[in-house]
Amino acid sequence: MSRSARLLSLLQALRGRRYAVTAAELARTLEVSERTIYRDIAQLAAQGAPIQGEGGVGYVLRPGLFLPPLMLREDETEAVLLGLRYVDQRGDELLTQAATSALAKISSVLSPAVQSVLAAPIAITGPNGLGFPKDIAPLSDLRTAIRSQLRLELAYTDGELRSTKRIVWPLQLGFMQSARVPVAWCELREDFRFFRTDRIQTVVAKERYPVRRVDLLHDLKVHLQKLD
Repeated sequence: MSRSARLLSLLQALRGRRYAVTAAELARTLEVSERTIYRDIAQLAAQGAPIQGEGGVGYVLRPGLFLPPLMLREDETEAVLLGLRYVDQRGDELLTQAATSALAKISSVLSPAVQSVLAAPIAITGPNGLGFPKDIAPLSDLRTAIRSQLRLELAYTDGELRSTKRIVWPLQLGFMQSARVPVAWCELREDFRFFRTDRIQTVVAKERYPVRRVDLLHDLKVHLQKLD
């Protein structure tokens, strides 16, 4: 997280609290050290944020901090809310927590004209509770490999219960209707393949793959267009 993003998150954590919150609690919320909280509080106060309190006692954000309203039209707000609710239903724990946090931030700065959309949305997602097969492969490992562009050795079981070993170059995570599916370039098939996380038995990270991920994503897009 960049420092500017962390400062904004700190302000968001202080907003709406009637009582002082300690640096220790803020540090746990933002997953940083207490020393970082003390330093960030000092910087925000120096920039004019009406923060009162002291270390060991707690901090409170007094009235007076102005954040401009987020200028979204009603239909744009509907689109954002629909997407966040879909993530809440289909995402893993990391994404559902992020969706909840994002909704709180957006709600706090929506213009009064579109606040009613939050209480009575026109668009809704389908029924929850369809469920997913349990992920065997940790999504955190897959995310790390995608960001770092690492080759992965997979032990994979297909729909006919056949087990194979694959070396793949992971590109994206797909959150489908009833499964979570990493998209990857498969060295064995020399083509793009989709692997269900509930069928990946083991994941072993290797060295970086020799192609830029952005170039592979472009090739994937062309590949999918040919399938249409």
